[in-house]
Amino acid sequence: MLGDYRISGRRASEIAASVERAVGSGELEPGQLLPPMRELAGELGVNPNTVAAAYRTLRERGVIETSGRRGSRVRPRPASTARELIRVDVPPGVRDLSEGNPDPALLPPLHDAFAAATQHNARQPGLYGQNPVDEDFARLVRAAFDADGVPGGPVAVTSGSLDAIERVLAAHLKPGDAVAVEDPGWSSLLDLIPALGLSAVPVALDDDGPLPGEVERALRGGARALVVTDRAQNPTGAVVSAARAEELRRVLAAYPGVLLIEDDHGHAIVDLPVHPLAGVTDHWVFVRSVAKAYGPDLRLAMMTGDPVTVDRVAGRQRLGPGWVSRLLQRAVVDLWEAGAVDVRAVSRAYGERRDALVGALAERGVEAHGRSGLNVWVPVADETGVVARLLHSGWAVAPGARFRMAAGPGVRVTVSAMMPADVGPLADAVAVAAGPAPVGRRYG
Repeated sequence: MLGDYRISGRRASEIAASVERAVGSGELEPGQLLPPMRELAGELGVNPNTVAAAYRTLRERGVIETSGRRGSRVRPRPASTARELIRVDVPPGVRDLSEGNPDPALLPPLHDAFAAATQHNARQPGLYGQNPVDEDFARLVRAAFDADGVPGGPVAVTSGSLDAIERVLAAHLKPGDAVAVEDPGWSSLLDLIPALGLSAVPVALDDDGPLPGEVERALRGGARALVVTDRAQNPTGAVVSAARAEELRRVLAAYPGVLLIEDDHGHAIVDLPVHPLAGVTDHWVFVRSVAKAYGPDLRLAMMTGDPVTVDRVAGRQRLGPGWVSRLLQRAVVDLWEAGAVDVRAVSRAYGERRDALVGALAERGVEAHGRSGLNVWVPVADETGVVARLLHSGWAVAPGARFRMAAGPGVRVTVSAMMPADVGPLADAVAVAAGPAPVGRRYG
């Protein structure tokens, strides 16, 4: 069952550590079956309850999973495996449409904003003991949240959306808890959840966001948190519509103890309205990042939520990095006050590229999705073959395996670097590589 490896230890912590070391070194491989608890207890000369406690610890850490009478086995996908590694190597001469980056030409210059921030710092130096959130930054953030109907709550600042989501999950959940997530969905989030010892429950979606029946199924099954992308969903471009938001609120109202996390990273690159779900459950957060509109390297996101959750996040943050640089916050304040991003123009630019590709694919009998954001999702029958054939044709796209769990295969095309002259040749290449796919509202 275990090959040459022998689990050792007399206490639960020692047995768990023995298994975890073997998984980390590769001596125990993903999917490998572990001995039944009574059998291992006999081999080690310990009480079966001791082995049961060790297996429970390993489950909570995301190292193993248990399937009733089928026993316990090493997780098929260890938490240390990064979906970002599921990618194609882009050789010279191939157009790279796989990375999900914004168009640098649509990002604002930063030098004036940082110059203004340093001048402000010269007048009011950033020192220990100050409020971690700049006063002007908090004011502008809160005003934008209010304008979009996000419920009132304190403001916190984190180093990007994923940092915010990680801190919120850690503030409320314990290893072994289940988190309902969109499928297909953000690859980094799908990596983060098992890395925290949590389990991901896939929720199917369509162009209007997560399907209410799927959310109900996940919450009824015990998911303790739900993560929803309001706009520019990655990889599908879905946007939560007003009608869908109302349906989801009704579902959430029956589960007030569920932690709700809303990710609105499409803010300032999408001109479609946001329809927040926040405020229905006891604990919730609404997160926005400046990455897509102002630059990924700014590494700054703002969040609001119920006071308990925001306080827990801020308290834990104080014991780590302390705060996100107020100098950086001041630079973003200057960008906002200067109107550095023309939201309508940026949204229109990305929209024209997405619409052109989706339309050209439709003309060629290929289904594609992309209501908002930077990406177009193309369901395909043979994901690996499509990626390889497109690479041979001179186009690199992201394999759908990076973004999906139970959803069907597909590829993600980032439109940021596309020019009008690219649309026809790219659509031709996709049509030849993929062939027509059945049209349906539910991805996969």
